[in-house]
Amino acid sequence: MMEQLGIQALRPGPSGDEKAPNHANYDESLANPYPQLPDPLTLKDGKKVTTPQMWWNERRPEIVEDMEREVYGRFPAKLPKVTWSVVVSEQEFVAFRPVMAKKLLGHVDNSAYPLINVDISMTLVVPANAKGPVPVLMMFGWSNLPAPRQPPQEDLDKINARLKALLGKDDPEIQAILARYPAYDPVPAQLPAFLSRPPGSGPTPTEELIAAGWGYAVISPASIQADNGEGLTRGIIGLVNHGQPRKPDDWGALRAWAWGAARGLDYLETDPAVDARHVGIEGVSRFGKAALVTMAFEPRFAMVLVGSSGKGGATLLRRNWGEAVESLTGGEYYWMAGNFIKYGASKASFGSKNGGDLPVDSHELIALCAPRPTFISYGIPEKGDAKWLDHQGSFMAAVAPA
Repeated sequence: MMEQLGIQALRPGPSGDEKAPNHANYDESLANPYPQLPDPLTLKDGKKVTTPQMWWNERRPEIVEDMEREVYGRFPAKLPKVTWSVVVSEQEFVAFRPVMAKKLLGHVDNSAYPLINVDISMTLVVPANAKGPVPVLMMFGWSNLPAPRQPPQEDLDKINARLKALLGKDDPEIQAILARYPAYDPVPAQLPAFLSRPPGSGPTPTEELIAAGWGYAVISPASIQADNGEGLTRGIIGLVNHGQPRKPDDWGALRAWAWGAARGLDYLETDPAVDARHVGIEGVSRFGKAALVTMAFEPRFAMVLVGSSGKGGATLLRRNWGEAVESLTGGEYYWMAGNFIKYGASKASFGSKNGGDLPVDSHELIALCAPRPTFISYGIPEKGDAKWLDHQGSFMAAVAPA
């Protein structure tokens, strides 16, 4: 990518270790070297946006174009179809509340390049006693059924007896081990998850959602696109590129994850248990970035919860605090469009660029979510949340569009 862009050298990103010589800046007096932000409500020709129609028809497309070309990358002109199937559907329990849980698989059509296979993994859980379709919060995370049903003890006894017979067959050593431990069962009985909670722990977010009458969906980002640079020739990005490297304005992992979330929403729109007009998206850290990107570019999501997203998410890219543009251009470059690497260049055919040269910033990404509810949150640094994430920079971005 650096060769494609004519870049000879990149500036190194700062260290997260405050004692390191190259530590990140945490001096507020040095945090805003480029305080002038692009105006979300001024067209490129200098005209002010004065009506909703001007926003939707003129200014918003300008911001989307710059965001896609320079920051997050464009969707390919042709994207393969995703076909959803239900792998498991059963009644389970979440904190003693009955739910219907589905394990879903979204197969991406790879007939144009069979060497790469992409199967999107998603779990959907809704209250079993709901009187109608329920709102759903989609979350980026590990897609697992909450409390898979286990066989009753009498069936488990039969399974264990058969397993022990097979394990010991024609193997005297295994037979001797099983003889020493006659009560051992290869498949132990398991307590439901809601009965094995650590003492003193409160309800989980998914338990709170079910208690409030919501459903939730968990979609696995890794099943869409790997969270590393090596994966750019695999996953959905590799599939559409037939295993070849990206072009400078091709999409990165954040937009790929957002695309996968939108395909998950396609399925939810077909499920009668889901109120598809009220589906939110949520993520934390890198998946907080992905949740915000999803909301900005996919108008069907009704709301977003953005947790501790940092650079590439809600925090201003122009800010010099903690995580830097260079942290992404030289480290997690695969999250972004190839063109984004230009803004970490110290030596290139075009000279050098930095965050102040970006035509857009995160306050405009937040503006793309309007008028839908957009909740941007962080933890408290004194209680463990990293200063690296620049809480203040996200607040500044959140209020800037206003």
